[in-house]
Amino acid sequence: MFKENFFKAIGKLGLKPVQIVVLSFVIVISIGTLLLLLPQSRKPGMNLSIVNALFTAASATCVTGLTVVNISNTFTLFGQLIILTLIQIGGLGLMTMVGFFSIILRNMSLNESLIMRDTLNYETLDKIGHMLVSILLITFTIELIGATSLYLFWIEDFVSVKKTLYFSVFHAVSAFCNAGFSLFQNSFTHYNKSSAFNLIITSLIILGGLGFIVITDVIKVVNLKLRKKPARLKVHTKLVLIVSIVLIISGTLILFFFENKNLLCSYSIKEKLMISYFQSVTARTAGFNTINVCGLANVSCLILMILMFIGASPGSTGGGIKTSTFGIAILSLRSFIQGRQRIEIFKRSLPRHSLNKVFGIIFVSAMFITVCVVILLTTEKASFMDILFEEMSAFGTVGLSRGITSSLSTPGKLVITITMLTGRIGPLAMALAVTGKRRRAIYAYPEEEVILG
Repeated sequence: MFKENFFKAIGKLGLKPVQIVVLSFVIVISIGTLLLLLPQSRKPGMNLSIVNALFTAASATCVTGLTVVNISNTFTLFGQLIILTLIQIGGLGLMTMVGFFSIILRNMSLNESLIMRDTLNYETLDKIGHMLVSILLITFTIELIGATSLYLFWIEDFVSVKKTLYFSVFHAVSAFCNAGFSLFQNSFTHYNKSSAFNLIITSLIILGGLGFIVITDVIKVVNLKLRKKPARLKVHTKLVLIVSIVLIISGTLILFFFENKNLLCSYSIKEKLMISYFQSVTARTAGFNTINVCGLANVSCLILMILMFIGASPGSTGGGIKTSTFGIAILSLRSFIQGRQRIEIFKRSLPRHSLNKVFGIIFVSAMFITVCVVILLTTEKASFMDILFEEMSAFGTVGLSRGITSSLSTPGKLVITITMLTGRIGPLAMALAVTGKRRRAIYAYPEEEVILG
């Protein structure tokens, strides 16, 4: 009944699929804001303004992790569970969950399938239902494994079994959804020397940031290989995996090099590599930290901002321009230098519209961030580096901060809230949501060269 009424209501509005996705996130954020404002959500004596509740709900739903209040000190167990629910909904995507119930009740209509395709960044309409079920199975399986691993790690740290279980589930969901929310006051700085803990959290972050399309493709190929049947990974999967690995390794080495005699000077070589690796992984999407980000050198902050701008992969729980977008941009540059007319990858040629979309995403993202930074520079009393870092973190739905989040003014919090929503949905999708319908021209003017460079 809910599903039928839901699609009937949004159908009457005459909205495009991307506009429905935006509306869905806005509705969830609004409901989350109201629930966090309830007296049952806050601990006695703790005040929470409407703006701060909105910011927290948006940060959870957009799986960002930026907070203007201390989660463990401000919210009761009920309030924390509201945040955890928002993280799970934001990680999966509201339309994904609605689509799942749609499959249970009856087959999806063409319009509903189109909505799902736009939400999941899935190019084909067939097997959308199978993809939705796979997403839920993969999500809950990985989160269960992650929670179990954290429980075994923390079993001796906490006195209460219930607290250990709760902390394990909360941080497993937060890590896989790349949310960056932590019940510890200083994130994971207490565990920066633990290899086991770092590997558990980073594995959850990486799996959540790869994207469900990549994970399902890898699982399918592995199953076929085990049954000794021919199989190969999709070009998208190969590109995402290669770009992700390169970004993680290069980020680790760069941070290790520039922080070796700075913030990491008191650690051993092994600990330096582990901390650098953790920050390289978490900077692209998650937002956890095992060191004080405020103490990083400016060049390290610049590297983190680049990683945050690139973000996760399409169809994942993270934001940014996406790894595939960055990868195609690099391939386009290579083709231009080599004088090739087409972009070639893994013995395949990419269509021209892919390149147009890539530079559309990069340009719109850069312009959006620039406008937001200009506004924040006029409303906030903070340095340019701190403001740019905060904006990049919000856009990449990362959650890292140089300590200015809690001191943001009301206009500043609203700007960051809009940035988090834009980063989660996608800058180009957000731009399409606020513009009219795209129209294909039925004519073409004569071509004429323009001098470039």
